[in-house]
Amino acid sequence: MPVKRRLRWVALPVGIGAAVALAGCSPTQLHGFLPGFTEDGQAATNRTDMVAGLWVNSWIVLLAVGIVTWGLMLWAMIAYRRRRGQTGLPTQLRYNMPIEIFYTVVPLILVVGFFAFTARDQTVLETQNQNPDVSIIAIGKQWAWDFQYNGKAADQSDAVWSMGVQAQVAKNGDVDTAALPTLYLPVDKSVRIKLESRDVIHSFWIIDFLYKKDMYIGQDNSWSFTPTREGTYAGKCAELCGEYHSAMLFNVKVVSDAEYEQHLTELRDAGQTGAITQAYDRLDNLPGTGATTNEDGK
Repeated sequence: MPVKRRLRWVALPVGIGAAVALAGCSPTQLHGFLPGFTEDGQAATNRTDMVAGLWVNSWIVLLAVGIVTWGLMLWAMIAYRRRRGQTGLPTQLRYNMPIEIFYTVVPLILVVGFFAFTARDQTVLETQNQNPDVSIIAIGKQWAWDFQYNGKAADQSDAVWSMGVQAQVAKNGDVDTAALPTLYLPVDKSVRIKLESRDVIHSFWIIDFLYKKDMYIGQDNSWSFTPTREGTYAGKCAELCGEYHSAMLFNVKVVSDAEYEQHLTELRDAGQTGAITQAYDRLDNLPGTGATTNEDGK
């Protein structure tokens, strides 16, 4: 039987078996057991599926490469093992052009492919919405979070804000999640979050959203997405930022429009209006300049 026909007969059952196996997977398994999905596969944001797809498909390719590599290693160990009665060294080959071309071209294709898919998805993920439904500033500080909900005024006089403290311990010894800083987001509304730091490098990570971005002094980042499922999600700082880094936690509540507006009204009624000014900065001087940020200039 010709070699090509044999390969077809081998590939056919392997392909059918793989299709059947994948068809029997649950949404949780198809998403690589990542957080951010319900049991029926509903994603937390409009970008969560994209990140999960890049992750899972990368692992599938890497696993296939691993199987081929391990298989060739095992085959070489068995086929070219020393037999009983053999002495000396086996026949030495100086080179094998087809094999050398194979292990040069295939890794190159894999690297280029990984780069292309990653660059494609990263371009989408990093594209910022210039006209979002909701504009928010998230400020990281040692070791908590402040959230400012921007309004329409250029000077942010109609903005409202909430300020948080680091995680507190409840009576049972666990973290008091009810006392954590909480970011409110309206479901199915486009959001752009501007990320700022008051002191050291922090990293804004909403775990179920499958994405995080770093926060630097003097270099503000932004993150645009649309929450697609109501619920409460956990967030934390993902950059070692000091002694109480582990206590730098926050909650995210994705709620209806009515609940979101109610929260903004509560902040406004509490007098938490206007922009969060530099009076709350932890640093006394601008980095490396010696200039002060105090209003009196001292």
